[in-house]
Amino acid sequence: MPAPHRPAPLVGRVFLARAACERGWLTPDQLRSSAWRRVLRGVYADASLPDTHGVRLAAARSVLPAAAVVAGRSVAWLFGVHDAIGPGDPVEVLVPRADRFGPVTGLRIRQGVVGALDVTTLRGLRHTTALRTAVDVARWEPLAEAVVVLDMLLARGLVSTDALRERVAVLAPGPGTRRAQRATGLADARAESPQESRTRVLLVGAGFDVVPQYEVHDGGGRWVARVDLALVALRIAVEYDGAWHAGRDQFSRDRARLNRLTAAGWLVLHLTAADLRRPEEVVARLRALVAVRLAGG
Repeated sequence: MPAPHRPAPLVGRVFLARAACERGWLTPDQLRSSAWRRVLRGVYADASLPDTHGVRLAAARSVLPAAAVVAGRSVAWLFGVHDAIGPGDPVEVLVPRADRFGPVTGLRIRQGVVGALDVTTLRGLRHTTALRTAVDVARWEPLAEAVVVLDMLLARGLVSTDALRERVAVLAPGPGTRRAQRATGLADARAESPQESRTRVLLVGAGFDVVPQYEVHDGGGRWVARVDLALVALRIAVEYDGAWHAGRDQFSRDRARLNRLTAAGWLVLHLTAADLRRPEEVVARLRALVAVRLAGG
């Protein structure tokens, strides 16, 4: 491998390989050194830059045609919803149907109509507005993953529930329209984590009426706890325990909280990431708790 050569104009930058070579900063052989990382075909980055979706967006800006816009989960990332897309996932772009572009490894290219009112620009990068982004995510993504992103967009105030549902209600019949209607009906700004959103979608799909981030009070009206999801009438809570719950201090707090909920007459179902990989078992366990409650337990 060639020895690293790091000319100052390229340090900390994402750049077109052709331009760097034409200006004499690098040779094609030097591009293959450990100093640089290829992001897209013909686009490189300083290898010291973290491999984030932001670096991939910067690379995409260098190769997108003028009429293309960044869209979908990539725009959610731009708005600060970093859980919407992984660092190694392709950049999502939307290209007018009349334009021919791609395929390009590292880009997820969709074709569709992009109205002027649906487009805005950030530091030279054209992308869809927050509302159009939410609608596209609802149309394009699997139901649970769409709800995850919609919940986060709503929670951050980037879109409103009313505006989102009004926009989806007038979508023309076509691929993804029914999925978008279902996703927007499930979206809820109260959700506080992606796994909570996924759990809610699973349980609603199984027929449970669950309320996110429910405030539990005891018989005297005193506050007990706020639970991730609640079957309110049955006094059953569903709690997702992430990795941060494993610490000794947090474990003690969780036990004290569980004791307060139990004393207030609530049953609690605790779930982990491993549980969510077995959705049928999650549903069965909750149904068993419901049966206990209905039997007077």
